[in-house]
Amino acid sequence: MEKKEKVQFTHFDEQGNAWMVDVGAKADTVREAAARGSIHMSRECLEMVTAGKIKKGDVLGIARIAGIMGAKKTSDLIPLCHPLPLTKLTVEFAVDQEKQEISAICTAKTMGKTGVEMEALTGVSAALLTIYDMCKAVDRGMEIREIYLVHKSGGKSGEFFHSGSDKKIPLNTEKR
Repeated sequence: MEKKEKVQFTHFDEQGNAWMVDVGAKADTVREAAARGSIHMSRECLEMVTAGKIKKGDVLGIARIAGIMGAKKTSDLIPLCHPLPLTKLTVEFAVDQEKQEISAICTAKTMGKTGVEMEALTGVSAALLTIYDMCKAVDRGMEIREIYLVHKSGGKSGEFFHSGSDKKIPLNTEKR
């Protein structure tokens, strides 16, 4: 029988106190991550979003900016995240009329000592929350679903693809 290694959580010291990991000795590498999530809504609400009839304005345009801004503020929101010099952030959307949902994907990139997974996840979350906020007058029953890391690359741990991923980062989106 093999002996399993004890898992070490990196954000705690020997006494169990939380601390920010020292990444100073790590090499700078290109690091990229993509996260995905969706919001399910009523048919009426989805039609209003796609027709540009939500009274608060351009839902997906504003949600895109919110996702980018949210990703940039990740270290202010997640206590032990390092502030990162992000070199690229994108937020894209795909509308699925049949499923009555909007999917979002946020891709974050940096050249640094630590990854951008949390930035991508925060960006998707902020974008979807913004859609909810802008549409809640029409549909308070919307559901934000399945926020997850799709892909990450760079650093010592290398490349990761979510088990459900087809190894293609972008959504099948139409540019607006």
